[in-house]
Amino acid sequence: MRKFFATESVTEGHPDKLCDRISDSILDSIIAVDPTARVACETFATTGMVCIMGEITTSAWIDISHTVREAIKDIGYDKAEYGFDANSCAVLNSIHEQSADIAMGVDKCYEAKNGTQTDKYDIGAGDQGMVFGYATNETKTLMPFGYVMATSLSKRLTEVRKSGALKYLRPDGKTQVTVEYENGVPVRLDNIVVSTQHDPDVTLDQIRADVIENVIKPVIDEKFIDERTKIYVNPTGRFVIGGPAGDTGLTGRKIIVDTYGGYGHHGGGAFSGKDPTKVDRSASYAARYAAKNIVAAGLASRCEVQVAYAIGVAEPLCVNVETFGTGVVSDELIAKICRSTIDFRPAAIIDYFDLRKPIYSPLSAYGHFGREELGVRWEKTDIADILRKKAEI
Repeated sequence: MRKFFATESVTEGHPDKLCDRISDSILDSIIAVDPTARVACETFATTGMVCIMGEITTSAWIDISHTVREAIKDIGYDKAEYGFDANSCAVLNSIHEQSADIAMGVDKCYEAKNGTQTDKYDIGAGDQGMVFGYATNETKTLMPFGYVMATSLSKRLTEVRKSGALKYLRPDGKTQVTVEYENGVPVRLDNIVVSTQHDPDVTLDQIRADVIENVIKPVIDEKFIDERTKIYVNPTGRFVIGGPAGDTGLTGRKIIVDTYGGYGHHGGGAFSGKDPTKVDRSASYAARYAAKNIVAAGLASRCEVQVAYAIGVAEPLCVNVETFGTGVVSDELIAKICRSTIDFRPAAIIDYFDLRKPIYSPLSAYGHFGREELGVRWEKTDIADILRKKAEI
C-alpha cells in the first residue's frame, strides 16, 4: 500500500518563530534568576514593532527591551534593509501579573487541599487540556522521517546563511517535503520545497542552484530522490520582503512545526513563553518521553500517548496509549505500565526533567522533540528496559 504525507518546517527567522524566540528568551532570563516564576509571555511582531503581552509573576527584574533586541539580533534581523531591525524597532510592554484565581489552583493542588496528597508534588496543573506525545521507529531519534527531513532543511538553510556560505540569504525561510510510503516505510521524496528570503539583486536561477547544492544535497540522502522528485525553490519567483515586515508574527502559531509535523495529534496548546507549571509545555515533554521509551523498548514501532488534566488538579484525568496496531502487547497494558512508571503530576514532571532552568530559547526553533543534541531529558530512553520488563516480553 502506498500513501503520501507532507510536512513542513520554518527557520528561526520566520515571523512566528521570531516571536517564539522572544517569548522563550524572556522566560529564560526570568527563570535564571527566579526559578519558580510564573510566566505566560506572548509576543507579536510587525513592521518596526514588537509587543510583549501576558502574565508574569516574579521576584526577578530583567530588562525586557534589551532581551528582546538581543534575541532579534541573534536571529539576524540587524539591518534596516531587511525591513525589521533589532536596533530600531519599537518594543512595547503590556505585561501584568498572573490571575490570583489561577494561582490558587497551581500553588496547592486539589488533592492537597482535600488531604488526599501529602508529598512534595502538590502543585496543580496550570490549565485544563490534553497533550500528546508521539514516537516512531522511522528514524534514529524516533521522530517521523518527513519531519526530520523538513526540519533538517530549515536548520541547514540557517547554517549556510549564518556561516556566510550563501551571503545573500536573509533570515526568513520555510521548507516542506512530501514523503511516499510503501507499506508504512518511507521510500522516496515526491517533492521538496524550499523558500528562502534573499537580497534583491540575486537571480532565481542562482538561488535555485545554490540551494540544491548547499542545502538539499547535504541533507537529503540521494536514495530518496529520483527522476520523479519535484524540487521547488522560491516558487513565487521572489522573496525579498520577509520576516515581520512581510507577515505579522505571533507566539504559538507554529505548534505543528514545534511537535511532529502533523504525524501525531496535538492538544492545541503552544509551548513558548510558558513556565513549566503550564502542562501545555511540561506534560507534552513527559508524553513524548513516554512514547519514545515505549518504542525504544520494542513494545511498538509507532506510539502516541495522550495525557489530560483539569486546572488545579495534580493527577492526570487520562493517560491513553495508541500503537496503531503495532503493539506487541495490548495498548491497555502499555498504558497501565506507562502510568505506573512515569509520574505525570506537574510538579513531578518539573522535578524529573529539571524544567526550572533557562533551557527554552534553543527549543524555540527547529522543534522541541528529537533534539538529542541539546541533552534534554525527555529525549532519553532510560526507562525502556523498565517498560520492557514490566510488559514481560
